[in-house]
Amino acid sequence: MLRLDEAEKRVVEAFRKALDVARAIVECRREYSGLLGGLEGGFVEPGPAGSLTRGRTDILPTGRNFYSVDPTTLPTRAAWEVGVRAVDRMLRAYLEKHGRYPETVGHVLWSIDAYKADGEQLAQILYLLGVSPVWGRGGRVVGLEVIPLERLGRPRIDCLVRISGIVRDTLPNYVYLIDEAVSKVVSLDEPAEENYPKKHYEEHLRKLVELGRGVKAASRLARLRVYSSPPGSYGAGVNYAVEASAWRTEEDLAKTWVQWSCYAYSRDAYGEKAPDALILGMKTVDIVARTHISDEHDLLACCCYYAHHGGFYGAVKALTGRDDVEAFIVDSREVTHVEVRDVKLEVERVVRAKLLNPAWIEEMKRHGYRGASEFTKKLLHLYGWSATARVVDDWVFEEIAKTYVLDEDMRRWFEENNVYALEEIARRLLEAAERGLWKAPRDLVERLREVYGEVEAMLEEEAGNSDIQGGVINIYTAEDVEAWRERTREVADAWRKLKGGG
Repeated sequence: MLRLDEAEKRVVEAFRKALDVARAIVECRREYSGLLGGLEGGFVEPGPAGSLTRGRTDILPTGRNFYSVDPTTLPTRAAWEVGVRAVDRMLRAYLEKHGRYPETVGHVLWSIDAYKADGEQLAQILYLLGVSPVWGRGGRVVGLEVIPLERLGRPRIDCLVRISGIVRDTLPNYVYLIDEAVSKVVSLDEPAEENYPKKHYEEHLRKLVELGRGVKAASRLARLRVYSSPPGSYGAGVNYAVEASAWRTEEDLAKTWVQWSCYAYSRDAYGEKAPDALILGMKTVDIVARTHISDEHDLLACCCYYAHHGGFYGAVKALTGRDDVEAFIVDSREVTHVEVRDVKLEVERVVRAKLLNPAWIEEMKRHGYRGASEFTKKLLHLYGWSATARVVDDWVFEEIAKTYVLDEDMRRWFEENNVYALEEIARRLLEAAERGLWKAPRDLVERLREVYGEVEAMLEEEAGNSDIQGGVINIYTAEDVEAWRERTREVADAWRKLKGGG
């Protein structure tokens, strides 16, 4: 009988796995029978969902009645390995630039982490805190264990987590795991310089008592690390302020982000409004990060990217006045090669790949009115990143202006397909220049104004007698609207008391 050594056994096993996957792919023809059986009201065999690019071959064959995810198995062992590598790269990048470890990492955590990445960012949060999951039968996470400092090889890093409304509503185990992890590490007998969560817990406890909170309430609030919008609501609000031009300074957008994000979630809190606790947590944030797992979406695809991530980053900078806060993208599109990039570089990557890419532009133009709308949407979101995070360089706005507004052929295309999109793009570029987000050459701004005047004349002619008047950017904030001012008073008071060294 032929005997194989270990290396040969691994090769044989790899071939067996490949054959199994190949057979499962062939069986995907059951898509037809599954669809027809479902339409007839018949039984369709259930099966898991997931991403093939992350090794989820168990989702094959398709054509089954898939269920999304079993939250109790997150993070999976594979996602844990990816999360650990991501944290190592993030900390290395920060160390190389600043010569020290970050004390707190702010996380923008969305449900895609569970439904497509098997809990990679949740793994990052746990590993930063210095705890690891304990897996039981069937891969279920049955608890957490503290990683000793000697094995961790670094301080425990605090985390401030802004979850989406969908995480809040569908993944409560995320909240409970983070809450349990924080509770474990703040109770450890370790020095403050090796345990930042404990250090911040003690500092926040003292400050909350000074602000008038009772010791028991302050002790509970000081441990909170997970925040979101109020129960039943979604979003970070910043996009509404940006799109309505309802802001004057970075602080206006920062307070908007806090107003929408200051509701705490834990094992014993569900949407408890705690702006003072959130602001205290923001003061120690050194990095604001989000994990990017797929190019099916990008930073300009949706207003939520700049509202959540840019809003969080801008709020920390406006609160602290510091220039050493980093905005990172953890790029795990290739799970075997995780990268950490500055958000500014990521925005420029998307700009070059799409907005300034002639091939992409031509493909969008094929869609006529809808393609013009896509141009407008992405350029508005680019403006949003500039407003919140100041990560858009002058050259980007200049090239956008030349490509979309000042190019005669492109302008004629807009006029024929969707002149409203051209008006929006030109107006946002002028707003960026007027607000100082873009230090535009004077002659270029004058050319933009001329084009905008022509476009406005077209729209007025089309609208006829109308009360609608374009061309004027009306800026207003909570200070201008009494009801708005009253609703945000608690956040404004907490911001005033705690800003800077307060």
